[in-house]
Amino acid sequence: MSSKDARPRATDTKKVHIADTQMTRQNWYKHVNWLNVVLILGVPISGCIQAFWVPLQLKTAIWAVVYYFFTGLGITAGYHRLWAHCSYSATLPLRIWLAAVGGGAVEGSIRWWARDHRAHHRYTDTDKDPYSVRKGLLYSHLGWMVMKQNPKRIGRTDISDLNEDPVVVWQHRNYLKVVIFMGLVLPMLVAGLGWGDWYGGFVYAGILRIFFVQQATFCVNSLAHWLGDQPFDDRNSPRDHVITALFTLGEGYHNFHHEFPSDYRNAIEWHQYDPTKWTIWMCKQFGLAFDLKQFRSNEIEKGRVQQLQKKIDQKRAKLDWGTPLDQLPVMEWDDYVEQTKNGRGLVSIAGVVHDVTDFIKDHPGGKAMIKSGLGKDATAMFNGGVYYHSNGAHNLLSTMRVGVIRGGGEVEIWKRAQKENSEYVRDETGQRIIRAGMQVTKIPEPIPTADAA
Repeated sequence: MSSKDARPRATDTKKVHIADTQMTRQNWYKHVNWLNVVLILGVPISGCIQAFWVPLQLKTAIWAVVYYFFTGLGITAGYHRLWAHCSYSATLPLRIWLAAVGGGAVEGSIRWWARDHRAHHRYTDTDKDPYSVRKGLLYSHLGWMVMKQNPKRIGRTDISDLNEDPVVVWQHRNYLKVVIFMGLVLPMLVAGLGWGDWYGGFVYAGILRIFFVQQATFCVNSLAHWLGDQPFDDRNSPRDHVITALFTLGEGYHNFHHEFPSDYRNAIEWHQYDPTKWTIWMCKQFGLAFDLKQFRSNEIEKGRVQQLQKKIDQKRAKLDWGTPLDQLPVMEWDDYVEQTKNGRGLVSIAGVVHDVTDFIKDHPGGKAMIKSGLGKDATAMFNGGVYYHSNGAHNLLSTMRVGVIRGGGEVEIWKRAQKENSEYVRDETGQRIIRAGMQVTKIPEPIPTADAA
């Protein structure tokens, strides 16, 4: 055998990532990211156990809540809206502060977090989405971190801007130090030096506060893709809901965010809860933030209206609007009259023949009124000569179409049908949008009754 043949082939040394293999009873533990299990589940559980022996002081509880908001805003205002989406610009002091308190949330470095989040936006709900809700609610909330993922399967994104930010680079290189100090040491120091509660500061403002901040952020990946409305786009999973917003410091208006990710706001209405937006705005007032980006309100409203129209179209498609005019058969006038004499309840209005046989007994104006128009041109009667019928009456009448009259009447019908094809708005299914007052049988102006002789 030659030395050439003895060399290992490239395919022999290529190792298959564990995430790309089937999980079995024998190898399940290899699929688990045990480091993340310890950090995300093990540490909080230990904190809960210690809490049984560590009394919670009021000052410590207040400090834990305050620091919860600080570190939470480090993620929402810093990691997310500043670095992942560049929705505003920040001065160096603010960037350092957000990088520090964001590290205290213990959710990875800015560089790692923003990279995955950009992939999530670019490949939402696909296999390249690192926390796709299509893989399950629990997976998008927690499973994607405690189970190993093949990093090569995650969609590619551009993070060159992050690599050029010295604050991001410094935090990434010193992330473990930042986590230990900002996540555990600082909250313990404040409680210990402030009111002597060292252990309480460590457990409540440290460990358990980290747990709650993490779970709130994880809700953006899971709950915000599962609970709520989709006022701007329903092609993907993101949704808007006030409950998610309460949990996530304003990140719950996720359908808007996915549609307009460069907007520094998630909530655009004054009454919607978005403390992250308010914080960024306040930083601007103090000269710490600038270039706050907002999507044009005209485009936002266009998106809202388009989604409303789409929902209306979906409802419209389920309704009976009657046989289209160009599909109706042509009837001779004599044939129309003859069928009426033979007992069929036909009435001609605006050149369209309707079969009202089954409706005669239910006519609100009485049987005699409707019978007086059978076998005749009842256009004037229907449009004000006897009674100026409502929009609902015209809609109901359209479901009873059976033909159009030959002899001049059908010419106008075909003209109308041609006009519908060229001028009238149609929905996404191709059906004409029939608005109130635009029915074929509706005459724009009421026909006055004749004066008494």
